[in-house]
Amino acid sequence: MQCRHAAVSSLSGALVVGGAAYLLRQSRLCGQYGRYAQADSRCWPAPLAWFLQEVPAFLVPLLLLLGSDAPDQGTGRTLLLWTFMLHYFYRSVVYSLLTRGRPVPLKIIVSCVIFCSVNGFLQGHHLLHCAHFQHTWLSNARMAAGVLLFYLGLTINIHSDHILRGLREPGVFVYRIPRGGMFEFVSGANFFGEIVEWCGYALAAWSLPAFAFAFFTICSIGPRAYHHHRDYQQRFQDYPRSRKAILPFIL
Repeated sequence: MQCRHAAVSSLSGALVVGGAAYLLRQSRLCGQYGRYAQADSRCWPAPLAWFLQEVPAFLVPLLLLLGSDAPDQGTGRTLLLWTFMLHYFYRSVVYSLLTRGRPVPLKIIVSCVIFCSVNGFLQGHHLLHCAHFQHTWLSNARMAAGVLLFYLGLTINIHSDHILRGLREPGVFVYRIPRGGMFEFVSGANFFGEIVEWCGYALAAWSLPAFAFAFFTICSIGPRAYHHHRDYQQRFQDYPRSRKAILPFIL
C-alpha cells in the first residue's frame, strides 16, 4: 500500500483541532463519564465498555501490519507500532478484565470506538507506509529516549491503575484518597503516566501523527486530572496540600 499523504495530514490536523476544541470544552465541563456521568445516561458495564472502546486501536494496526507488504518489517517502524499496540492491548484486555469502575455511557463508548479506529489507522498506516528510518535507528539516542519514556509512562499508568482498584470493592462506587506511587505528587497519576507514554512515543516516532496524538492526549486527559484534583479537594478536608493536579511540583 502506498502512503496516503493527504489522509495522514488531514487526520493529523483533525487531531490537533479536535484536541484544542476538547480542551476548550473541558475548561467549562468535564467529560461526562465516571464520577461526572449524568444520572440518566444509558450505560454499559465498565469491563465490556473498556474492551469495546479501546480494542479498535489494537486491532486496526494489527490488521494493517498483517496485510502489509512493506519490505523492511524488521526495523524501527515495527517496534514503534508494537509499542503503540501494547498500550491498547493492556487497556482493552488486561485493564477491562480488572477494572472496578463505574458503567460507561453509551455515547462515550461510541465516540471512543470512532476515535480509536481512526487513530489506530493513522498511526499504523503512517508507521508502515510513510515513515522512514535510517539503518542506524538502533543507536539513535532520540528514539531510544522516546521508547524508554514510553515504558516509564506505561509503568506509572499500570501502577496507578492498581492503586485506584485497591480503593474500592467490586460494585461499590466510593471515593477515597489515593496514596502511593505518583499519587504522592499528583492527583491524576494515571493520566500523568499516559501523557508521559504518548510524549515518549512522539519523541521516538518524530512524526506529525505521533505529535498530533500526544497533543490530543494532553488536551483530553490533562483537564480531567484538574477536575479530579478539584473534586478530591472538595470531598476531603485532609487532602494533601502539596499534591498537584497533573505535573509534579508545578501544576
